[in-house]
Amino acid sequence: MERWLGRYSDVTYALMRLVVGALLACHGAQKLFGAFGGPVMTGVPKMLVAGIIEFGGGVLIAIGLQAGFAAFLASGLMAFAYFMVHAPNGFWPILNKGELAVAYCFVFLYIASRGSGAYSVDRALNRGRR
Repeated sequence: MERWLGRYSDVTYALMRLVVGALLACHGAQKLFGAFGGPVMTGVPKMLVAGIIEFGGGVLIAIGLQAGFAAFLASGLMAFAYFMVHAPNGFWPILNKGELAVAYCFVFLYIASRGSGAYSVDRALNRGRR
């Protein structure tokens, strides 16, 4: 399978970055703007910071602009969310409903280690300078 899909790894990485970045931005939009039926949470300092990181970071990750830095912040935010919200309800993520936070944490950690990738604003800006 790797022989066939491997040639598309840059494209699939860009698609993954786009999708998880957009999903994270939606979480931030809920907190900051009340989008998608969520309550505006700007009056709660932790939620305001989370909303800013989720919305701003999600957009940056999705378009591939400083995605490594944004994903590193998002990974830390997801780890913080897991330990503050889910872990007090038990050890196992499947039981404490924290599996999405854990999955996001490690996906964003991977993006932080790899950066924006081939199909990104960062790559387009670097090409423009050459």
